[in-house]
This record gives sequence, structure tokens and C-alpha cells, in this order.
Amino acid sequence: MWQSIADRGRWRPGLPGKIPAGLAALNALKAPARRFSGLPRDIEPKIYGRVGNLEVRLARTWAEIKLAQRLRYQVFYEEMSAVPTRLAQFRRRDEDAYDALCDHLLVVDIDQTKPGRAGRPEKPKVVGTYRILRQDVAERGPGFYTASEYDIASLLRRKASTHRFMELGRSCVLAPYRSKRSVELLWHGLWTYVRENRIDVMIGCASFEGIDLQEHEMALSYLHHRAMAPEEWRCRAHDRLYIPMDRMPLADINQKAALKAMPPLIKAYLRLGAYFGDGAVLDKQFGTTDVLVIMPVANIDPRYFEHYGTPDETKSRIAIDA
Repeated sequence: MWQSIADRGRWRPGLPGKIPAGLAALNALKAPARRFSGLPRDIEPKIYGRVGNLEVRLARTWAEIKLAQRLRYQVFYEEMSAVPTRLAQFRRRDEDAYDALCDHLLVVDIDQTKPGRAGRPEKPKVVGTYRILRQDVAERGPGFYTASEYDIASLLRRKASTHRFMELGRSCVLAPYRSKRSVELLWHGLWTYVRENRIDVMIGCASFEGIDLQEHEMALSYLHHRAMAPEEWRCRAHDRLYIPMDRMPLADINQKAALKAMPPLIKAYLRLGAYFGDGAVLDKQFGTTDVLVIMPVANIDPRYFEHYGTPDETKSRIAIDA
């Protein structure tokens, strides 16, 4: 789930640096970083799929996560309109403490990957990434990042006994690699991860580029009238951030024009059967208008299972380009 591979390429729940106060929360965020630094240098990567010269897999070392952070900086701050902190500008990495909690999905150009020195893993050419936070991990630390923009607590309580949640964020793809092939490979990796971890619901914030509400009024209104989550799934933006999405009546909406105005990601999730939350949020640091996406796995059209595998199929499929 990314806001738009072509236009922005990220699901980015919340703002960098929004870390809950308290020593326990901070320690919970810091501790997981040790699991990356302590990995054997020759650990084999967990490959989820391959198409031509591109493969999708999980990051295996902290060094690889830093490569993903550098890619995120390049896309979000250099290419797009996000405003970096002084630290981010100095390091040229988009990073926060949540990176230590998450699994990081990488798209790697294996033709451009550099061989490592003796005893060290190769240095991958990371051209795409996605950040994944499972519910069981979030609950041992500071919770989901999405909670900084939307009130998701009641939803998690309502579904606690029957559904496992997963949050997606910080997705991006390097400009020369933004193609249907890369998009499908990223989704293949995510879907394989979902199956392996028995995830029932994916959540996160997708974004429209820019904060001009007039520019997005038709698309936002379409989502409000046609794709608002039903009561049992609905979450509302926090009052201090809430921006109404019903900016024009349904009768005045041109469906074709509304869909054309949406980032490719949001259109893709509409096709998959996603729900959207109540209210948008303006993210002035990143220059985006965010909407909450709630994607129950059970809603996904069975046609997609023919390509990516059914929800209970845990064996990863490797697609080799002919």
C-alpha cells in the first residue's frame, strides 16, 4: 500500500518523531534495533519474489535498513515536497525510532547489487521499500503510528478477538523503477508477508499530493460517499486534525473525473475493496492530504488470489521473468 508509486510512493502513517513520552516506550523502541545489528553477516535473504532483474525480500541487517532510509529521503525530501529536520538533512536519511520495530520490505535490483567484501553480505541496490508493523509488535511498544492521525483504538478493541492487524508505511520506489512490474512485485511481497503472518487487516494512511483541498474536493467527496467504512470498521480523524471529506454532494460528482484525480494507489485499493476512514488530515510537513485506508483481507476480490495466492496459502511464489 503506497500512496502512489508514480506520484509519491508511500504509505506514511503519522509524522516522523511522534514518539510517545515515557521511558518504557522509548526503551521499547530502542531495544529491537539490536536484533538487526546482531544478525550474522552471511545470513541468507528471505526472498519473496523475483521478476527479471528485480527481487523483493525482507531486510536482513541494519545496514540494509539504512539503505531503505536513504531511498526514502531521496524520494520524500529531494524529489517531493517534504521538509527535512536538520538531523535528517545532515544524515540524508528519513528515519525515526519506529524503524527499529518494523520489518522492511525491499525491492532490489540484483544486476546493480555490489558484491561484498570477504565475510560480508553483498551491498544491495535498494530501489523500493515498504515498512511493516505487525499488531503484536506494536502492542509491546508504542502502538501503531496511524494513531497519531486517526482514532483507531476502538476499532482494534472491537476486532481484538477475531482479527490480526498490520500497519504499512513509508513506501517508495526510485523514479526510474516506477513501473507496473515494480508495483506488482511490492504487492506480491506484501501479500506473501500477510499470508505467512496470518494477517486479517491492513491499515495505514494513503495520501494525495498537496494540501489544496479545492484541488482534491471531488476525489475526497467520492471516497466519503462511495467508500466510507461501515460503522463496525469506521475510524475518525482526531478532532484537532479533522478535515471533512464530504466537500460536495454526491449528485455533483463526476465519477470518471473523481477517479482520475486520485493517486494510483487509492484507486487500486478501491478496486481491492478497501474502506476509508471518516475525515482527512493535512500533513504540512510532507505537503500531503492523508486519508485512512482499512483493508480487510476478506474483502479482497478472489480474482487477485489467482495471481498472488489464497489467504491461507503460506508458501511464497517466486515469479521468474522469461
